[in-house]
Amino acid sequence: MTSLPPTFIIGTGRCGSTLVHEIVARHPAVGFVTNLDDLGIRQGNAQQLTLWRRLPAALSDKGRARLAPSEGYRVISRDVSPALVDPVADPTAADLSPWLNERLHAFVDDRMRHLDAAEVFVHKFTGWPRARLLDTAFPGANFVHVVRDGRAVANSWLQMDWWRGHLGPTGWHFGPLPAALDDAWAHVGRTQPTLAGVAWRLLTDTYEECAAELGRRWLTVRYEDLVADPKAQITRVLDHIGLPWNDAFESGLGRYAFSPARLTAYRDELSPAQITDIEKVIGDNLERYGYDRVSTPGDQ
Repeated sequence: MTSLPPTFIIGTGRCGSTLVHEIVARHPAVGFVTNLDDLGIRQGNAQQLTLWRRLPAALSDKGRARLAPSEGYRVISRDVSPALVDPVADPTAADLSPWLNERLHAFVDDRMRHLDAAEVFVHKFTGWPRARLLDTAFPGANFVHVVRDGRAVANSWLQMDWWRGHLGPTGWHFGPLPAALDDAWAHVGRTQPTLAGVAWRLLTDTYEECAAELGRRWLTVRYEDLVADPKAQITRVLDHIGLPWNDAFESGLGRYAFSPARLTAYRDELSPAQITDIEKVIGDNLERYGYDRVSTPGDQ
């Protein structure tokens, strides 16, 4: 059994949460779900995790044969419920029925039972935070929110083959838009790039509601700050979880390269007009996280 409450690393997607999850999973006291478990290859011992910690970071890259930490959506759908995988709205405490609570605990306990050195279960979710449901299921759980510039996230989403924003709010990932956000999207012509920005704002607004409720158990890490000073930001994360920095973890962190090359790629891959329209609907959210607007006041 674990000696620390579970930690959930959460983010919108395309935000750097995978990087944070993989780095934290390098810590020898962390237990986690691997992609092999997600594929139905049972994870019933510590060898997979030990092996993965010895591998170069590049061998965890998606799109290749690999062993890596995973969000485990297929195994969660099988062993817990698809309601946690692709919910139409953010699940809250009201969605946690006794049977779902039992399955969640069985899922975590089963994957930690044979990991003698593991002290904490760490898992990543993207999209809706799910934090209010998870906090009810695991009182005392900690949350690490990885946030990235919404313009960069929107630009990245638009280039993903799994992005369903082209279907609009009747067919995408996040359910109907609140009236205020639908009006904001309509005001700029219901364009695809702006809808991706609206999605970032929709999720970010929900993350902020969860942060207000969870207080000290919620930590926000900006992806841009992580790239600029990895050790400082990962130290914050470990402190938040309750884990010490040690030589084994230092070695694991050293396997990663942090490049700022894609931080502002959206400026070249979106048109100035598209950036201006996105900023019209997410500008206040950007500023709350310390991101400057690109467009001038006159453009707004």
